[in-house]
Amino acid sequence: MGFAAIDWIVIALYFGIVMGVGWWVILKRRDTADDYFLAGRNLGWFVIGASIFASNIGSEHLVGLAGSGCTDGVAMAHYELHAWCLLVLAWVFVPFYMRSKVFTMPEFLERRFSETSRWVLSLISLVAYVLTKIAVGIFAGGIVFGTLLPELQLDLGFMVLDSFWIGSLMVIVLTGIYTVLGGLRAVAYTEALQTIVLVIGSVLVTVFGLKALGGWGQLREIAGSEMFNLWKPLVPENVASTWAPVRESGRMAWYFNDNYPWLGMLFCAPIVGLWYWCTDQYIVQRALGAPDERTARRGSIWASFLKILPVFIFIIPGMICFSLAKSGQVDTIQQVLFDDQGQLIRAESQRAFPLLVMTVLPAGVRGIVVAGLLAALMSSLAGVFNASSTLFTMDFYSKFRPKASQHQLVWVGRVATTVMVIIGLIWIPVIRGSKGLYDYLQGVQAYLAPPIFVVFFFGVFIKRVNSKGCLAALFVGFAMGLVRLAIDTPVRLLDDFSYAEGSFLWVMNNTFFQYYSLLIFLVCSAVILVVSYATSPPSYEKIQGLTYATLTAEDRRKSRASWNYVDVLLSAILLSIIAGAYLYFRG
Repeated sequence: MGFAAIDWIVIALYFGIVMGVGWWVILKRRDTADDYFLAGRNLGWFVIGASIFASNIGSEHLVGLAGSGCTDGVAMAHYELHAWCLLVLAWVFVPFYMRSKVFTMPEFLERRFSETSRWVLSLISLVAYVLTKIAVGIFAGGIVFGTLLPELQLDLGFMVLDSFWIGSLMVIVLTGIYTVLGGLRAVAYTEALQTIVLVIGSVLVTVFGLKALGGWGQLREIAGSEMFNLWKPLVPENVASTWAPVRESGRMAWYFNDNYPWLGMLFCAPIVGLWYWCTDQYIVQRALGAPDERTARRGSIWASFLKILPVFIFIIPGMICFSLAKSGQVDTIQQVLFDDQGQLIRAESQRAFPLLVMTVLPAGVRGIVVAGLLAALMSSLAGVFNASSTLFTMDFYSKFRPKASQHQLVWVGRVATTVMVIIGLIWIPVIRGSKGLYDYLQGVQAYLAPPIFVVFFFGVFIKRVNSKGCLAALFVGFAMGLVRLAIDTPVRLLDDFSYAEGSFLWVMNNTFFQYYSLLIFLVCSAVILVVSYATSPPSYEKIQGLTYATLTAEDRRKSRASWNYVDVLLSAILLSIIAGAYLYFRG
């Protein structure tokens, strides 16, 4: 199970190439905000798509999604099959974003509504990055190192750092070097390289894992039809029971099928997906770095194809790991994942992917896959570091210091990144107490996504909604999300903490996160419409070109000239692949 010399050579070669690419980009940099935050708006479609994919496919997938596959089979594949959301970005939102020439998503909101809405969304986004992307990325880096190098320790005199903390800190330092110095250009180009390494490495895990298990047929036989049933959360046997608040145990929890209720998957998951892929600075910033609408659209379509891969290179390996343990073919994995009574230890499932790496891969190949693991961890963190610094610098600092020089803007962005990392480190103990990394991530995103989704989609499709309605929806939705997080956090953080059964706080804590997310969405939708129509309409001259109803003939002509039959055909092929996946995974 130890690393061979060839593995270390491969890993060292990976770091050398990544740092070399990062240094090459740094040497070409210009000390301007446009170059640092948007790569000079000169990224190609391949780099844009690969960068979007690499930023998305990070720690929560390597550790959390594989762990979900180990415990629940293909249930979480619904989120990965939301690759169609990238088509919405490509065809619906890219034209508006490229036409407005904005640096950030909150800046677009300012153009559409008001300056205050820009600040509110920036604050919400920064909080979301702390609660999810930064802390989860650091945490997963520790999980990977803790599994691969469990004996690693560092004695500082006043405390001893185990492999978990050493791994977390190493990922931050190595990623921060080229991110802080090179900006989005360094992030995008290194992510394009890391995408190649990640995909190759993850495919090798799937191939060697199936070989160790005995093939695809053995996987289906050992895992069982339930783990291959993508439709179970969507089509329950008894629909009426979905509405029943009381389970057999008497607990009031609006669950169905134990983990993923069909109503939540059907209605909540698309809301979170569209918010993430179409309006989140973390993702859209790559498209903003394109020179024109055609390049941004094709980069988004290319990313949508890459987004299909996690079903097969993360979820399936998680199921393979479960099957190897269940069948007893690999004692090491069985001892970690199952207790003495033969029951799966859910908390240990987060180690599924690195466990496969350490047990089924030969020397040399293991080094390639570990390089892929590190690539995903580093690319995900690099993306959120750059997005965070862009939001803080362009949406807050530049407003308070409108005469700041280009050099000052870049310097402030670097300082902002450092502060966000420190806050993320403080939040890690909360994540360690959650039942699963991917569950934690989806829960927090589900609370923060609905108000942002509402203001962007309503803002583009309904010209009558105004700044007052936007602010009201953001404040109400954000408040509802924070209330739920405040209620959930003590339960996650403290082992012996619980609310009195039947109390209001207990009911709130036990209401399934997707249903609570739907409640936030419905409330925010009602708020933005009621407040907007109860107050004066916006100036349609001010929002010209920012909604479908205010597009000019010239706007439509330029947008139509930016695509052809190739873009349409590729989009249709992607939708066909998604439909095929739903047809195959029927249990």
